[in-house]
This record gives sequence, C-alpha cells and structure tokens, in this order.
Amino acid sequence: MESTDKPTTPPPKSDEAPPPPPPAIRRVNCFVVDVALRVLLFAATLVAVVVMVTSKETEFVPVPPTGAMMRRTAKFNHSPAFIYFVTALSVACLYSIITTLASFSTILKPAFSKKFLLHFAFWDVLIFGVVASALGTAGGVAYIGYKGNSHVGWTKVCPNYDKFCDYIISSLAMSLLASIVLVLLIFLSIFSLYKRARD
Repeated sequence: MESTDKPTTPPPKSDEAPPPPPPAIRRVNCFVVDVALRVLLFAATLVAVVVMVTSKETEFVPVPPTGAMMRRTAKFNHSPAFIYFVTALSVACLYSIITTLASFSTILKPAFSKKFLLHFAFWDVLIFGVVASALGTAGGVAYIGYKGNSHVGWTKVCPNYDKFCDYIISSLAMSLLASIVLVLLIFLSIFSLYKRARD
C-alpha cells in the first residue's frame, strides 16, 4: 500500500544568509541641478549685457555721396533693437538672481519645492520668450550690419567697425546660451513636476 504522505521540503539551513535587499535607487536632487543652471543663466546674461554695453568703436568712415572721411562712433544705444536687447537681458539677469536664491532655499526647506517648481515653470517660459525675442531683434539688426541689403541701399558697417561687430556677435552668442539654459530649466521643472505627480 502506497503512502499518501507528501514529501516535505527540508527546512532552510540556519547558516544560510537572507538574500540581499535590492539596491536603493539614488535620486538626483533636481534643485541642485536647477541652482547650477540658474547660476549659469546669471553668468550668461550678465556677460551678454556687459559686452553689449561696452561695444563702442570710433573710426573714420566715408560719408556718401561725397566720400569724405568723417569720424563716427558706433555704440549700442544708437539702435533701438540693441537697447531692447540690453533691457531684456538685464531683466533676465535680475530674474536669475531671484530664482537662484529661491531655488537654493528649497534645498534647505523641501516642503515648498512643489509650489516653487510650478512658479518656476511659468516664469521660465515668460523670461524665455523675452530673451528669445530680444535675441531675434538684435540678431536681425546685426545681420543687416554684417551683410547689408543691396535692394534698399543699406551698406555693410562691419567692415568699418570690426571690433564693434565682434562685441555684438559675442553678446548675441551669450544670449543664445542663456536661451538654451532657459529651455533646459523649463524641461527640468516640467520633468520634476511629472515625477512628483507619479510618486
């Protein structure tokens, strides 16, 4: 007669160690990255403003239609587009200081981080629009100065004011960097809000 007893599994040996716990997922503190990007935004906007404001050059240039040489000075405040550029980048520079301090405060007091992220997302989009419009406006005037426009008789000025144009191009490059940083900040804020909504 066959036995109906089921074979029992042997009890685990007492000397066996329990399986190791799964490795802890290390989360990157988004506000540390946020502070770093906002410091970079401050540096880019400050350099763009300083370089644009100091873009001044005096040269002897021919004056049509006589062709007589006259002493002329090129400065940023001779163009409304460059004045708007300096104003917009100055606003962005001030904004970067304020938001850097606010972002740093969320590292010390994380309780307000979600509220700050929402405000950062809104304001970053607004400041990005201001910086991008200033970059486009100043870039259009700089392009005319570099290439001219033969259809309407606008002559090139960069062959006469090469140092002035170099300053303008450098300032525009820094404002382009500021625009890229603002895009990254917008992505970071949205991603952080998304992660917090899922948790």
